[in-house]
Amino acid sequence: MLTRTSKVESLIVKVVSFSSTLQIGDVCFIDGTSTALAIQRETEQFYGTEGDEATLPVPPPVLPITENLTISKINKNPLIKVGNVNVLGVSSSSILGVGNVGHIRMQVKLRHIRHLENDNVS
Repeated sequence: MLTRTSKVESLIVKVVSFSSTLQIGDVCFIDGTSTALAIQRETEQFYGTEGDEATLPVPPPVLPITENLTISKINKNPLIKVGNVNVLGVSSSSILGVGNVGHIRMQVKLRHIRHLENDNVS
């Protein structure tokens, strides 16, 4: 991993939810997954099959990078300095990180169903 120092004067975060991460400091690997089902109806009905995880959309697989990469860099000032950070929310398998991260893998599966009544008013 990189050798840098991160300095933040102040960090204010209101909400971290749904498989999200607030990472302060260095970490080698972060893996976050969130699966959500949201059903909105005007009438109270349950059809019995909405919660089946097999019906959620499946994202394509993330393939590993197999190319040989050569990177050469010089960090003349290995300090990342930030004043004030104010975050309202971090949600749905996301990350707010302060520091070095080697590898991150985040995934969200979301299915939102809306059943609205038909208005047959002429």
